[in-house]
Amino acid sequence: MEDQTKGEATFNGDEASSIVKECVDVILSEVDYDEGKVNQWMSSVVEQSLTHLVKMGKAYKYIVTCTVMQKRGAGLHSANSSFWDNTTDGSCTVRWENRTMYCIVNVFAVAINL
Repeated sequence: MEDQTKGEATFNGDEASSIVKECVDVILSEVDYDEGKVNQWMSSVVEQSLTHLVKMGKAYKYIVTCTVMQKRGAGLHSANSSFWDNTTDGSCTVRWENRTMYCIVNVFAVAINL
């Protein structure tokens, strides 16, 4: 039983990325950048991503961040660092774009020891 729990506690970044990409596609694929709607879009991306990640039923605490930026030729640089257990915890980043904007979503997953 211990081995089974341990296997479930391995973060699958590809699976999380797929979930987040699908959420972003549903919310942003048909829209053009609109400064008045960005906060609503980001909230929707974060909430839907969290909802779908939690539905996987894995013992994790999730932290999801979202950045939306209009395509105007400006640069955007970001970095993060984490101190955690590399055998169970993990993160993934999804970079998405359409013709008018970029969306970058970071997911951090921290295992809950039951």
